[in-house]
Amino acid sequence: MAPLLKLSRAIDAVTGFIGRSVSWLILVAVLVSAGNATIRKVFDTSSNAWLELQWYLYGTVFMLAAAYTLQRNEHVRIDIVMSNFSKKVRDWIDLLGHIFFLLPFCLIMIWLGWPFMLKSMASGEVSVNAGGLVLWPAKSMVFFGFALLTAQAFSEIIKRIAVIQGLIDEPNEKHDLPPTVEELESAADLDERRKV
Repeated sequence: MAPLLKLSRAIDAVTGFIGRSVSWLILVAVLVSAGNATIRKVFDTSSNAWLELQWYLYGTVFMLAAAYTLQRNEHVRIDIVMSNFSKKVRDWIDLLGHIFFLLPFCLIMIWLGWPFMLKSMASGEVSVNAGGLVLWPAKSMVFFGFALLTAQAFSEIIKRIAVIQGLIDEPNEKHDLPPTVEELESAADLDERRKV
């Protein structure tokens, strides 16, 4: 398991670097949006390229930061339901969900995204909007985003197995769900026994 945990740490490092790096594209998107709005109001002119650039930047952040979001355990989940289960049950739900739902979905998206990207690159596809941008950079983000998410899914599976086996502590303790009522009561009982 040690080599797999080492691989998981390497994947986490790459995902973390990419996630933190692309977050700066939000600032670029805001500046492009503000610049475009200012030029449109002051000079009464606009460009589809600037509008499309905003969309491309947002799409890039969304696709490439998805893996980092998963790593940080900040993805959307149904906390109301999950908080009713014990930590062990939540770990198993996460493991099985990653294996049977997340991983197959990501692999299908990679399989579909590869020809989608290649066809766009080979044809030199350009936006149908006047003055629009080439499309292959935006379409390639679908492939690369899901490739990165697949790698992070493998990392999460490795970590979840290690947590279940008791080999490592919860990697996202501060991001995990709050303890259940049973876990709080158990901790309170333990504190009471220690005082006696």
